[in-house]
Amino acid sequence: MAKDRTRFVCQACGAAHPKWGGRCDACGEWNTMQEEAPPPRPSGPTAKAGGGRRVEFVGLQGQSRPPPRLPTGLAELDRVLGGGMVPASAILVGGDPGIGKSTILLQAAARIAAAGKRVLYVSGEEAVEQVRLRALRLGLEKAPLALAAATALRDIAASLEQESDAALVVIDSIQTLWLDALDSAPGTVAQVRACAAELIRLAKTRGFALVLIGHVTKEGTLAGPRVLEHMVDATLYFEGDRGHQFRILRAVKNRYGATDEIGVFEMTDRGLVEVPNPSALFLAERRGNVSGSAVFAGIEGTRPVLVEVQALLSPSSGGSPRRSVVGWDQGRLSMLLAVLEARCGLSLGANDVYLNIAGGLRIAEPAADLAVAAALASAATDRPTDAETVYFGEVGLSGEVRQVAHADLRLREAQKLGFAAAVLPRRLARAGRAPAALEGLKLTEIGHMADLVAPFAERSVKREAGRGGAAAAVGAAAKPA
Repeated sequence: MAKDRTRFVCQACGAAHPKWGGRCDACGEWNTMQEEAPPPRPSGPTAKAGGGRRVEFVGLQGQSRPPPRLPTGLAELDRVLGGGMVPASAILVGGDPGIGKSTILLQAAARIAAAGKRVLYVSGEEAVEQVRLRALRLGLEKAPLALAAATALRDIAASLEQESDAALVVIDSIQTLWLDALDSAPGTVAQVRACAAELIRLAKTRGFALVLIGHVTKEGTLAGPRVLEHMVDATLYFEGDRGHQFRILRAVKNRYGATDEIGVFEMTDRGLVEVPNPSALFLAERRGNVSGSAVFAGIEGTRPVLVEVQALLSPSSGGSPRRSVVGWDQGRLSMLLAVLEARCGLSLGANDVYLNIAGGLRIAEPAADLAVAAALASAATDRPTDAETVYFGEVGLSGEVRQVAHADLRLREAQKLGFAAAVLPRRLARAGRAPAALEGLKLTEIGHMADLVAPFAERSVKREAGRGGAAAAVGAAAKPA
């Protein structure tokens, strides 16, 4: 039998290579190769063809109902999970260091334990006394929570095998665990994959909900191979800045609920506090008399959210104009700037463009195109948008404004927060596609970007010297031929 040779595994994507290289051919990352021993080969009857036993197949209609979900006691966390934790499921929680991963899971674990469930919290990064100090600071020291500090997977697995009534197991974090059957160091691809697979197997067989805390790389993605995300049932990411008191928990993957669902929390000295109305939070510091600002009516998962889009234009000092984006896709901003110049005559090529989504939220849906275009037109003409108006709609390359989904939810959220008008795409004639009219909410339907830019051009004021003749260009080009 040929001797097993060591291999070099990329710690970013998990691809295996026969020899070391400075750059991974699979993902293109540099200096991520580490030498690892090959996985053990299967032996015995299961390794031979025909050595297994026949698998029993059953129908879709079962006799037993699925077990009820396990509520965490945090409404925002339950919303992200789709109603609570599912027994025998695996959940992966990632985020930047210090953003609140351990805090929110300790809060949820303490509340579940207080409800009479058996909860186990295994910490591989902190000692038991350190976890107790955090619980004391959060006011959770009296919760009947079972703590342990361990990093050896064999010890943890043996302990979990003896737990017959555990409802929730929290591992903080998966990168600290190690399996002695592997020669690689803790945190490597082989260790993370093997440890996660064994813990998920225990969760499926013993019936407890498993939560794994994962580290993130400098690019903001979960450390280790992407296969770790495929192994779990739900993947949650913490978004936000550690210097900002607000945190956003987003479901990137969820087999038992909606993806892209968000929960909003505020970091206080007593831990993470739920924010039941995130729209009011994101608009709390908005000033309606400043140019370059527009309110976007968006959808995050199943929740409508209103956020402020801010745009700022300044004369370029020379060379290539700068395009700086926070919370939105930079490529989509470049496309929208090209549409405004080519289809609406808005001259922006000589200006530095800065775009920001206020509140730390990241917007991915194309429905934000119209709000971003309104903020850019307002900044270019130095004319504020209407403070009582929201915008949503997708913009095409020819300048047309396209329909987006969930228009009724967006309009109802705007009406609930006291907005008086909405600018949205022109309705289609087909039944069921037009949003229902709401009392006290004026709807302005537009079909082309020129219809959006024209009001700003007609009421714009002249810019100061050095800003260029953008307003005059808009007035001449906003009227379609």
